[in-house]
Parts: sequence; structure tokens; C-alpha cells
Amino acid sequence: MTRETIAAIMEKQRRYYASGATLPVEGRIAALKKLRQPLIDQEQAAAEALRRDLGKSDAESYMCETGLVVSEISYLLRHIRGWTKEKRVMTPVAQFAARSCKKPSPYGVTLIMSPWNYPLLLTLDPLADALAAGNTAILKPSAYSPATSALLQKLLGGLFPEEYVAVITGGREENEHLLEQKFDY
Repeated sequence: MTRETIAAIMEKQRRYYASGATLPVEGRIAALKKLRQPLIDQEQAAAEALRRDLGKSDAESYMCETGLVVSEISYLLRHIRGWTKEKRVMTPVAQFAARSCKKPSPYGVTLIMSPWNYPLLLTLDPLADALAAGNTAILKPSAYSPATSALLQKLLGGLFPEEYVAVITGGREENEHLLEQKFDY
């Protein structure tokens, strides 16, 4: 993928984030549910990709990768409403007439570069966290796990628009182009 293509994806994601589309909690919940269901439905395809890339058995694929991601998403869904609420904090005496609060807010456009050894887990767990926090995400799976990278591109490309979640495959050249960009996190 070229430098210009990556910059264009970044710009699309910046505009999408700036539109406020990622902020509503209901939208975040919908995105997490949208991510979880294909993982359950495509468990065998994920196991096959992990077998081709790393020689993992079906049990190891589920216990160390797919099952952990599904568990993380379920945990996020249970707690997201509480995490996104505004929380009151003590007001300094100098501002005695005011009310003080902390309100969690997302960073913006995030980059998730995953290694080869746990390609599904270390790509989708941070993605679930980024979506729950209200960010957009650009994913760069490892070039050393091509079957899993192809599965992720197929799976996520059909789930989310590129301005929300984009998967960039490739090797060192794509890594360099990505690292030249200015990400919010």
C-alpha cells in the first residue's frame, strides 16, 4: 500500500472521528456486538488460519486467541456504560461555587500493530478496547502470519467502513508508511 493511500485512510478516519459518530455509547455497544458475532460464527476459519500460520490446534486457537477475544468483548459490553459515565470529583476550595467532574473521552485515530505470535488475539483485543473507548482504528497485522492477516482483512472489511476500522496488510514498507503518520494513540 502506498504512502498516499495510507494518508488518505488516515484523513477519512480523522473526519469520521471529528463528526462525533464514534461518541454515542449505544454505537460503541453495537460495534462491539458486531465484532463479537463473526468471531463466534467464524471460529473454525480462525482456527484454520492459525493452524496454517503457527501450527496451532483447534483447542489452542480457541483457548489462547478466539475465546479470549470473545471474553474480552463480553466484559467490555458488561462494563461500558459505567466506564463512560461522568463522575463527580471534589471541587477545589477556590472554586467553591462550581461543580467538578471527570468525563472519559476517546483519543481519536489509533494504530494497532500486532506481532506474529498471537495474531488474532493481539489484533482484536486492542481493537475491541479502542472501539469501546470511542476511537477509530487502523490495524496492521503481522506479515509473518499471512493467513490470519487475510482472515482479519476479510472479516473486518465486511463489518466496518474503512473510515471506522481499516486493515492494512503488507510488510516493512507499509509499516514505515504507517509510522510516518501522526496517530492520536
